[in-house]
Amino acid sequence: MSFTVAIVGRPNVGKSTLFNRLVGKKLALVDDTPGVTRDRRPGDAKLIDLKFTIIDTAGLEEAGPETLEGRMRAQTEAAVDDADLTLFVVDAKFGLTPLDKTFGELLRRSGKPVVLVANKSEARGSDAGFYDAYTLGLGEPVPISAEHGQGMIDLRDAIVEALGEERAFPEDDDEAETNIDVRDSDFADEDEGEAEPEYDETKPLRVAIIGRPNAGKSTLINRFLGEDRLLTGPEAGITRDSISVEWEWRGRTIKMFDTAGMRKKARVQEKLEKLSVADSLRSIRFAETVVIVFDATIPFEKQDLQLVDLVLREGRAAVLAFNKWDLVEDTQAVLADLREKTERLLPQARGLRAVPISGQTGYGLDKLMQNIIDTDKVWNKRISTARLNRWLDGVQTQHPPPAVSGRRLKLKYMTQVKARPPAFMVSCTRPDALPESYVRYLINGLRADFDIPGVPIRMHFKAGENPFEGRKKKR
Repeated sequence: MSFTVAIVGRPNVGKSTLFNRLVGKKLALVDDTPGVTRDRRPGDAKLIDLKFTIIDTAGLEEAGPETLEGRMRAQTEAAVDDADLTLFVVDAKFGLTPLDKTFGELLRRSGKPVVLVANKSEARGSDAGFYDAYTLGLGEPVPISAEHGQGMIDLRDAIVEALGEERAFPEDDDEAETNIDVRDSDFADEDEGEAEPEYDETKPLRVAIIGRPNAGKSTLINRFLGEDRLLTGPEAGITRDSISVEWEWRGRTIKMFDTAGMRKKARVQEKLEKLSVADSLRSIRFAETVVIVFDATIPFEKQDLQLVDLVLREGRAAVLAFNKWDLVEDTQAVLADLREKTERLLPQARGLRAVPISGQTGYGLDKLMQNIIDTDKVWNKRISTARLNRWLDGVQTQHPPPAVSGRRLKLKYMTQVKARPPAFMVSCTRPDALPESYVRYLINGLRADFDIPGVPIRMHFKAGENPFEGRKKKR
């Protein structure tokens, strides 16, 4: 990308709507409620012939640094410092407010290029607010409608004029560079051959962090990054958007997604919280490994178990992280109790990896990352057909399938049809009559004999083709 642009303004002027318009996707949550956006959200923007990085920010408000609004403002100011240009958005329909004038003065004194954007200019009666924007001293405002896409050509021209053509259109722009987007990830398995491919240690890894509100997800990611990149605090439910951050761990690129805390479904009533939860679920579906963060002081709440079950049903690799370990007193006794409960309460994926950590102090983070990598290796595992069929003959000899209605069931052939998660197809007689208990026996045997712990295993059964089916019976 050639340059970075930050979108700033007071709450509810349409910053996130403009962000979604420029990136071409509904990435940022949009609602009529002021103050929806809280964290910085980056995105890859395209405006006519311009390509750049755009950063959506929280609405600017006057508040003390210790308050939630004050911490949101600090995040916005950090985005402005990192950006090459700032889009200062005002509401032409509502008109200027004292907040607009205060922050306009701050931006004018910053010395960085600023483009004044008068949003909602399509509304009736917006002319007064548009002309009033001249009083901010930031030059001619650009009238646009982020909702309807009006004025985008004028916005493009204003950005080029503010930056200069050389900066806006760098000659060495690398068109070949690609970024992995959580919304457009392709999970198709390309290698369906007999060989068991080696795990690619250099491939970027997508990791989603989920959990109940106030479990410490954002604090954990900030500790990984070594900076206060995400908004944190004692208040529950601070995070609303699913924010992606990228960093390296031992030379490997990690793209990590912070998500909104998910409460029990019955408690989620507000539209905004429903949008946040939907965004979190989307992140789970497009991640490779999902870390479920438990509060070690009150672990294994019903919602925790439901989140783990959700991840496994989606077919993702799961790792449990027992956060706030620095608050636990008798660590050995608590650890033994957590291990016992993990095996007993989560039998659907035996061998789930669980790591005690502290996002506040950094305890256990390297071990957590190693467990994430190890789980991803298992999730990508492939087993050759020859090995599977030798194994299938052995388990049938040791424990034959039961007879149903006086007729013996027979498993003929087995192959792995895909990885991520591992999925197997078994050709057998009368697949509908195979008991669920025998299916569990096969899945548990696969886990133990081929070392596939802690990831969901899919097993499908089909009847072999009958060459005489459809032929008329001879008399």
